[in-house]
Parts: sequence; C-alpha cells; structure tokens
Amino acid sequence: MKDILVTAAKGAVIGGTMLIPGVSGGSMAMMMGIYDKLILAVSNFRRDMKRYFLFLLWFCLGAGLGMLLIARPLLRLLEIFPYPTQFFFIGAVAGCVPMIYQKAKLSGLSWHVPVYILIGMAAVALIGMAPAGFGVEETSGAAQLALLLIAGVIAAAALVLPGISVSYLLLMLGLYDKTMAAISTLDILFLLPLFIGLCIGIVLTTKLLDRLMSDHPRATYLIILGFMIASVLEVFPGVPPLGQWPVCAVTLVAGFFVIYGVSRR
Repeated sequence: MKDILVTAAKGAVIGGTMLIPGVSGGSMAMMMGIYDKLILAVSNFRRDMKRYFLFLLWFCLGAGLGMLLIARPLLRLLEIFPYPTQFFFIGAVAGCVPMIYQKAKLSGLSWHVPVYILIGMAAVALIGMAPAGFGVEETSGAAQLALLLIAGVIAAAALVLPGISVSYLLLMLGLYDKTMAAISTLDILFLLPLFIGLCIGIVLTTKLLDRLMSDHPRATYLIILGFMIASVLEVFPGVPPLGQWPVCAVTLVAGFFVIYGVSRR
C-alpha cells in the first residue's frame, strides 16, 4: 500500500508541474527518482503486463489528480512570486545532478563527460531553433490529420526526455493555443490524431531509451544531464530585483535540498 501511495504522490507532482511552461515532465520524473522505472514499465509493458499495469495505473491516476489540484496553485505562485518560484525549480534541477552522476557510473572525469553533456544541451538548443508553426492551419482533411499525428510523435519526446517542456514544444510547433482550445471544447477530431501520435511516440522513445540506459548508461545519463542543464535556461527568469535576492537564494537552496533528499531516499 505504501508503494502505491508513493507512486501516486510522485505522479501527482509530475502531472502538476508538467503543465507549467518551461518545466519538463521528464525532468520532474528524474528528480522524483521514478524516471527509470517509468521507462522500463512502458517499454516492457506488453512483455509483462501483470507486473507493470498497476504501477502505471496508479502513476497516471496521480498525474491526473496533480494536473487538477497542483497545477493551478503553482501557476498562481508563478504569477505572484515569479522569481522565487522559478529559482526553486532551478535549485531542484541542480539537486538532481548528484543522482544522475551516480547513475552514469563515472569512475573519474575524462574528455567524454563534457562532450556528452554538450550533446544534450545542443539537442535542446536545436529544438528551440525550430521555426514556429506546423502547417496545421494551412491544411485540412487527411493532410491535417497526418500533421497532427506527426506533431503528437514529436511531442512525445518532450514527455519522455528530461529537459524538454511539452508546453514549450507545442508553442514552437504553433499548436499550444489550438491544443488548449481543443481540450476546453473537447474537439475530438483535433485531439484524437494528436493523442495517437503521442502514444506511438512514447512507445518508440521509451524503447530506445530503455535500450540505451541498459547498454550505454554513461553516455545516456550524461546526455540527459545536458538536457536538464539546458532546461534551466528556459526556466531562468533573469536577474531578480535586488530586494528579492535573499528570498531567491533561500528558494534556490530549498529546491536543491528537497530534490537531493528525495533522490537519496
């Protein structure tokens, strides 16, 4: 019962924070220490459905509850206290670094370490340079459905990979406003191909990541670390006003030790 509650609680945190622009669901899963298990469960679900079904069920229920209960207060905090809140998230990313370092199984520093980290950072930067708009508004019928399917596959990478925000990726594709409007009006013709593409993309991405984590843990986790470092640039709100420096310093340190403590447990 304890494991179920912990899984649901972690799902709630991940689901609640995932809707915040710039915050990556994959990063939060990594911070909560549940990322590896999620990748394993999704990639091997068909092989051992009995083993992973309940875990994924409770995680999804928790994530859904988190979206309903946590996202709104967090967005409100971002509106009222933008600098302290965002510095908390920056500290949280930093608190995850020791855990990733451990998972990378590094025996010492070498030239490979910064190279892999830079590859991860460069991948996020390249996504950020993608032109806005995905041609959905200029097409109709089967062509539009195909574009939405492809967009769903691309968006799946943002759900699975740490450091890439789903909302940020949808904004880059020019689909954020339309997706939010489709959700509010339950536009099934728009949402269904997007959802199908999302499911296909999640399965493909998690299978690849599961293989890479097993066969090449050092390179994979260091590239993931690069993703997460680059995500800090998205969350970084700029230099806060002088009067807010003490509060931001406290929230930065608090974010670090909260996530560091969770990862240690």
